[in-house]
Amino acid sequence: MAGKREENPAGSSNNLRGDVLRVLGVLKVATVEQIQQISAPHMSYRHTDKPTSSKRKQARTASHTGALSDLRKHGLAENGGQIPGGDTLRNLTPMGLKAAARELGRPVGEMGNPARGAGRTGASHPMTVNEAVLALLRPKPDVAQLASEPADVRAAAQAVVDAPAGVGTIASYATEVALPATGTWSNPGKGGAQADIVITAPEDGVPLLFVEIDNCFESAQVLAAKIDKYMRFGQRKVKDVDGKERPMWRTRWWGPDGRHGDRPHPPLLLVFNRIGPRNPHTVIAQLAELTEQHWKGRTYEGSFRMYDGKLPIVVTSMKQLQEHGPAGAVFRRFGRRQNQTLLEAIGNPRREAHDARQQAEYAARQRENQEELRRIAARHKAEKEASRPVCANCGTRFTDERWKAIEPAGWDAPRETHPHLCHDCKQRAITAERQAEQAGPEPQEHDQAVPEQRAEGGWLSRFRPRAD
Repeated sequence: MAGKREENPAGSSNNLRGDVLRVLGVLKVATVEQIQQISAPHMSYRHTDKPTSSKRKQARTASHTGALSDLRKHGLAENGGQIPGGDTLRNLTPMGLKAAARELGRPVGEMGNPARGAGRTGASHPMTVNEAVLALLRPKPDVAQLASEPADVRAAAQAVVDAPAGVGTIASYATEVALPATGTWSNPGKGGAQADIVITAPEDGVPLLFVEIDNCFESAQVLAAKIDKYMRFGQRKVKDVDGKERPMWRTRWWGPDGRHGDRPHPPLLLVFNRIGPRNPHTVIAQLAELTEQHWKGRTYEGSFRMYDGKLPIVVTSMKQLQEHGPAGAVFRRFGRRQNQTLLEAIGNPRREAHDARQQAEYAARQRENQEELRRIAARHKAEKEASRPVCANCGTRFTDERWKAIEPAGWDAPRETHPHLCHDCKQRAITAERQAEQAGPEPQEHDQAVPEQRAEGGWLSRFRPRAD
């Protein structure tokens, strides 16, 4: 025990340090409270008896603060400045990123670079990115860990548990991900995009989603230029390990193959956080017009649109995202007139409804065909039964085998001896005939006299000599 204390003076556990590595490996830079909210959300409902909010926060984050202290001792983490509220920012060192890669099960080359120096300018954009991750992730507290807390605190935690879930786990997220339009993954060239967040949570209906955060400092023209880069990346194809050419994104991430004529690029979510001077509503309207060639689909049969080779662009606000989460109808896709949930916005529900109707109609036709076949089969069966032969002796209807046996066969087939009898009656008739044959004919007197009469009056009599 003393050895463990010397190795980790703050007394943190391996699991706790692993949680910190995973969170910082994804977010790159974060406050201790953000780390705690993601890795141990139940702690947000602890220590409610402390007199001030600062003391409550200090108590809630004490375990993770100790874990960060031990990670600093091992050269895996470091302090990265402060944000305007006074909280200290934490980030990983290059060695810490390698350790985080092991915790997350990712190649080191996909971890990005350390976020050193992010706190020198207040880190407003990274903090907004972290808040977006929290709003999309919506970690659920473990109510069992709050058994000793007051009833109102447990009720508040239970309300969060009962609310709609978020998307994925922390391992489903990555930040500051280069999307090269030229160059390679490890050495991107010019003209590529950098996604603020990449989400891969196919188990929750989000196979691949790029997220761009805007604090309302950038114009619609600047954002349109970013979308151009996303489009170039989506269109880029490279040779895969099997020598076949595929979209570059498919060499790193999985996504459904799509349907012929309707294979869009991975969707892009724009989250507007209104802390800058620009009005997001004005920017969004201008941006939709500037990028129409990238996202506008073509109408199919007047019922839905197909988006082959297009980039689905969805927008929402940070305030709405934090309040309602991915399950809330707070997402507007360019080209659509109403807000939808995240899954609806990045998908094609009108096509799904069209396909479901077609499938239902096909299933109904199949049922009708099967029913018609059953009616025809029943009619044929009734007709067959009506024409089934009846035994001339006992009146029993012939079995199928007996009926088949009396049907005409080839010229060389043996003739049916008792075609009007059922099998049992036929066997009895055959038995009776055999018994009669074995018994032989009965003797009669006139039959015995016949030879003599014939001998007397037959043709030999003509040769007898006449008496003179």
